[in-house]
Amino acid sequence: MADNDDIPFNRDFPLKPGVVDEARPGVRRVLCNNPSPFTFTGTVSYIVGQGKVAIIDPGPDDEAHAKALLDAVRGETVTHILVTHTHRDHSPNTARIKAATGAPVYAEGPHRASRPRFESEKHNPESGADRDFRPDIEVKNGDVIEGQGWALEAVATPGHTANHLAFAWAERKINFVGDHVMGWSTSIVAPPDGSMIDYMASLARLEARDEDLYFSGHGPEIPEGPRYVRFLTRHRQAREASILHRLAKGEADIPTMVRAIYIGIDPRLTNAAGYSVLAHLEDLVTRGIVATDGDPVIGGTYRMAS
Repeated sequence: MADNDDIPFNRDFPLKPGVVDEARPGVRRVLCNNPSPFTFTGTVSYIVGQGKVAIIDPGPDDEAHAKALLDAVRGETVTHILVTHTHRDHSPNTARIKAATGAPVYAEGPHRASRPRFESEKHNPESGADRDFRPDIEVKNGDVIEGQGWALEAVATPGHTANHLAFAWAERKINFVGDHVMGWSTSIVAPPDGSMIDYMASLARLEARDEDLYFSGHGPEIPEGPRYVRFLTRHRQAREASILHRLAKGEADIPTMVRAIYIGIDPRLTNAAGYSVLAHLEDLVTRGIVATDGDPVIGGTYRMAS
């Protein structure tokens, strides 16, 4: 969600759907035609290497995008399919690419929530989850996936989803960061799918690494990645401070906090903003700074802990 002008967002991304763009030597990208307020111009799939290649994030259930990816690697061999996370704009097309290429699929695991769903939660925000996805090979933080002329290290980056991975090409100082970091907007963290505690820890993990060029699941590449991550971290810290400032005036529910904090927000993003506030509140409740009666949920009322 684009909600903080202090972050140096870049929304200049003229890539057209289906066109193969060589972003860097050994890194090609193809944009899927699935634009929305949450996906920007669409999902970006990546092709790593030459001759024998990996495809990262085949995208949504979209036959035209699968065809564009397969056309892009015509005459080459797809040896690996890598998936950063199991949202329906990233993983469902995996089945088509695997059927066409026979390549094994690498990911952290099937979709799972960051925490159990509370019985009091009436709405399920995980409607965007790809529950049918199963990798052939489950990878964990630090595992290295090697191909011809490239090696990608799996970097656990939970927060946007519990099973989110980035894939770092350490030799080239490139990191394919999925939806954990995006250059056009902040990432949505929506419990129970996402976790703010995990998200912040994952930002710190990325910032501590040497890769300085990020390729994201949506929008343009991000130069000076660790510097950009610091902007995102400060943004989340400021969002937390805004929540505490509002609660210092008295107890409030999440819609009240969204109105006070997200001035001028696109109405289509109001629901997502509510879940982002909930993610911060869950973190604050866990740390004993904020209190609520019952479970921390979207319909609850919150106050400063005594």
